This record gives sequence, structure tokens and C-alpha cells, in this order.
Amino acid sequence: MLEARNIYKTYSSDSKELEVLKGINLHIAEGEFCAIVGPSGAGKSTLLHILGGLDYPTRGEVILGQEEIYSLDDQALSLIRNKKIGFVFQFYHLLSEFTVLENVMMPGLISHKPPPCGGRQAASHKLKEKAEELLKQVGLSDRATHFPSQLSGGERQRVAIARGLINQPQALLCDEPTGNLDSKSGQEIFALLKNINSENRMSIVLVTHNLELAKAAGKVYHLKDGLLFN
Repeated sequence: MLEARNIYKTYSSDSKELEVLKGINLHIAEGEFCAIVGPSGAGKSTLLHILGGLDYPTRGEVILGQEEIYSLDDQALSLIRNKKIGFVFQFYHLLSEFTVLENVMMPGLISHKPPPCGGRQAASHKLKEKAEELLKQVGLSDRATHFPSQLSGGERQRVAIARGLINQPQALLCDEPTGNLDSKSGQEIFALLKNINSENRMSIVLVTHNLELAKAAGKVYHLKDGLLFN
């Protein structure tokens, strides 16, 4: 469903080259939950960003479904990121001036071209209903009209997860989603992701430095010295 083939990533600065990824191969099946662990600076986030179309590899391919995503033009790649891949980041990236419900709806508002005037209201209502259902799924129905500043860290991450699911992506990519939370909140977020994986048959790739949490995923990979081991 999501596959990395021979991924290399090299950064250049001041006539020096740093090879972060050195031929990564990874296959994520439909409905699979896998974790990628490794020390800080190992390239975990770099690999996740490449899998999600956020950062080009120096060489190699990323296949989503039947499509090599880096062969696409910028517009087509943007559509892949918006509609087929959901993202959850360590620092939430919620928009402070919008309510919880509006934050969850945002990727859906971005991805849909405005329908004819007669259908605009119906489309907006349908998206709102979907966002409300996702907030219910993550346990935040009573926070829909709150703003991010009124939420705890764990609640903000739940909003970010709901937002990542609004366009019903094929895969959800999570970059240290518990890294900014206390132990109890981190365990709750991980349990929520496990539940989403189980109930929705959602493929999830989780990057973390927390080996104890990672062990509860279906499969664990270790990234070290630019190489991936299982």
C-alpha cells in the first residue's frame, strides 16, 4: 500500500555532505500499524516526511497504491498529501484563531473545489457532520467550540489526529505524536491510534524514540546509521 524503495537522503552545506538515509526499503501493508524507532538525529522524521511527500529523496522511490509520488508534478503531489495521506506532528500545528471544529474541517475545506451555489451549503454541512463524528471518535465532542489555547496538550493532539483523518486518507503518518506529552497523555494517544488502526483498518506509521510504546505496534523497525532494521 505504501512502499519506500532504495531511499537515500543527503544534505549538503559548506561543501560538506551528510548522508542521513542510506538505501531504505520499507513496505507498509493496508491496515498495518508499524513504528520506527531510533535515537534523535537518526533520520526518523526525514524518512517520514519522504514517505508523506513533504521532502524529496536524493534518490529512490515512494509508491502509494500504484503511483510513484515523486514522479508527479507539484499540484498532483499536493493533492496526494491533502487527500491520501494524513499527518500528525509532535507540536500539533493547530491554527489558534480557529475553533477545534474548524481546525478539524480545514483539510476538507482546502481539498474541495467550491460546488455550484446550490450545493455549497449541503457540502459544508456534510463536512461539518464528518468533523463532528471524528471529534466524537477521539473523545472531544464537548470541545468543538473551544480554541486550541483552551485545551491541554493531549486534547490538542486528539484534535490533530481528527484533522489528519478528515479526508479519509489511505495512511496516517505520525511524527513523535507523544513526544510533547506527559506519560499518561502519551499512553492515551497511543491507545487512540491503536483503536483507529483497528476500527478503521487505517495504515499507520509512527515515528518515536519511545521504545516501550513502539513495542505495542504490530511491527517495529529500528533506524540506525542511515539503515533500517527489524
